[in-house]
Amino acid sequence: MNLLENIREAFRSIQSNLLRTILTALIVSIGIMSLVGILTAIDAMKASLNATFASLGANSFDIEAKGYSNKFRRGGMRGHIYPAISYLQAMQYKQQLGDEGRVGISAFIAGAVKVKAGSKETNPNTNVTAGDENYLLNQSYNLSAGRAFSQLELDNGSNVVLIGGEIREKLFGNVGDAAAVGKYVYLLGRRFLVVGVLERSGSGMGGGGGADRLVLMPLSTGNQMPRKQALTYDIKTSVLRPENLPFAMDQARGLMRAVRHDRLGQEDSFEMESSDSLASKLDSLSGTMRVGGFIVGFITLLGASIALMNIMMVSVTERTREIGIRKALGATAVQIRQQFLIEAIVICVLGGALGILLGVSMGNAVSLLVGEGAFLVPWVWMMLGLAICVTVGLGSGYYPASKAAGLDPIESLRYE
Repeated sequence: MNLLENIREAFRSIQSNLLRTILTALIVSIGIMSLVGILTAIDAMKASLNATFASLGANSFDIEAKGYSNKFRRGGMRGHIYPAISYLQAMQYKQQLGDEGRVGISAFIAGAVKVKAGSKETNPNTNVTAGDENYLLNQSYNLSAGRAFSQLELDNGSNVVLIGGEIREKLFGNVGDAAAVGKYVYLLGRRFLVVGVLERSGSGMGGGGGADRLVLMPLSTGNQMPRKQALTYDIKTSVLRPENLPFAMDQARGLMRAVRHDRLGQEDSFEMESSDSLASKLDSLSGTMRVGGFIVGFITLLGASIALMNIMMVSVTERTREIGIRKALGATAVQIRQQFLIEAIVICVLGGALGILLGVSMGNAVSLLVGEGAFLVPWVWMMLGLAICVTVGLGSGYYPASKAAGLDPIESLRYE
């Protein structure tokens, strides 16, 4: 029997034991689905997060005081090592950097805030931030209705705000974003005029609601708000060309050290982070997740291979008389072993093909639940899945095939 005839014989055997073959293939497909699905989900989520970083701008970096973080805060202050960045320091940095970059200054005012309009109010999950004229551009926030703050409002600290789409929906219903412009809202003991509504941005990283649960007021207005402790300011700097980012960061570090009066030899009293550094951290995290996903998939495949070996042993026992007839007709031990190995590989490949299809679908579905992103076809993991199928077929089928090849033809013919 040549290789082609062994493949045909494998399919004939599969057809004669269709139910058992389907169940065996399903066991393999579940193992491959878990492996390919987990790896696909990790890659799809990584692609989605990389797109988010790209939208935030690969040509920007943030400066904040060490020990403070205004991002995704739920209220309260963390312990600090160095003093917070003051308004004067932030403005000095902005003025001294000049035209080398577009500097946006913001301050976290309060978290877990309720916003009211008439008889309606939001849940206590609103973040209130104060920002300057560059805040929207640097954060890649767009307006769906209304306008940005005027220079007069920024200079005079007017009681005007931009609100997120979720806040607009809670307070004004499904009347459209434009209907909220010109209305008044109440928060933190003051009345504010809504001059614009931010486009929806989804939950965002960190679960803070992104722009959807954000109330933005002019920076000078935020400075006037009553508070128990001094504000800390975050600085976001964007450069026109991404290739200039390393030079701009070095220049900004020198300016900020001078503004903060960091002594020679002392470490920076502030932290600088670019979207590139976030992407490198994401690469490291996704690599660790891949290892974990591969281990989980491998354990599942190990169980599938044991089940396949057991079923192949049953198949050898049931076909003992057939093996004796083949040997009596001149089939060698190598040909018998090859026949059963090919049968195991064919079953694994059939199950693996189904598992890869389900795994790719499952991985992309999980990614869509976490965030938005394009459909990902992981060719590397698909090829790896097929290679693993062949390996599992060889590993699970070798012992049963060797047992079949070692049967005595006379004893086999007597088997009932």
